[in-house]
Amino acid sequence: MSKKKSKVPSNVIAQNRRARFDYNLLDTFEAGVALMGWEVKSLRAGNVQLTDTYVFLRNGEAFLVGAQISPLETASTHVSPEPMRTRKLLLNKRELAKLVAATSKKGQTCVCTQLHWKGHLVKARIALAEGKKTHDKRDTEKSRDWDRQKQRVIRDNVKQ
Repeated sequence: MSKKKSKVPSNVIAQNRRARFDYNLLDTFEAGVALMGWEVKSLRAGNVQLTDTYVFLRNGEAFLVGAQISPLETASTHVSPEPMRTRKLLLNKRELAKLVAATSKKGQTCVCTQLHWKGHLVKARIALAEGKKTHDKRDTEKSRDWDRQKQRVIRDNVKQ
């Protein structure tokens, strides 16, 4: 009798894989996200896209810009959902000070890499990032291809 492995539910809502390709991620932070009720319901359904998301810092506050949370078909009639609205990120003063200091340097920005559940709360993983040059992106692709090739060779040789 073999036991079935019980699936551990993943707490990741959405990832921004494009950020890993376009940027060198330097330092990561976890921030709370101020959401409306319909947005939380849409997140539970998985209706979110983080492709062109970045963090905007103004007046000692951080905002998530570019996250698209599509409203559900069954959204309430008295609420007019706005999918691309700017959402406030909840960080403490020390973290905000680090982000402001780092983004004021030339060539550094702050991007959102992931949305995930932490208990019943929605958290955003944001990262300080430096833009990659085109040749760096090609190097990343080459290293990924080489890693895949190595895995194939190891897998084929182990079976024999």
